[in-house]
Amino acid sequence: MNPDFKKGNGLLPTVVTDANTKEVLMVAWMNEESFKKTKETKETWFWSRSRQELWHKGGTSGNVQRVVRMALDCDLDTLLVEVIPNGPACHTGATSCFFNEIPLEK
Repeated sequence: MNPDFKKGNGLLPTVVTDANTKEVLMVAWMNEESFKKTKETKETWFWSRSRQELWHKGGTSGNVQRVVRMALDCDLDTLLVEVIPNGPACHTGATSCFFNEIPLEK
């Protein structure tokens, strides 16, 4: 089964979760090349929209993410990747990129 990259103009929103805790670690973008590299290497690769280049998660920091499962949504245009992280996912050093809580109105 392959993603439908055409729907997102060549990019696929990718949700990365910790395979053990199920915590959402980050959301990034994959193109066809990064998707193939992720499948081949079993480590996450993404497309940087700001730098317009591939990036290997943890390639510089050592905080690589070993892929244990990948699944597509029902429309084949969003990817879920479950990983075993080797360190924090966020460039700030936080375990997850989702730590800015928004208070809900009462």
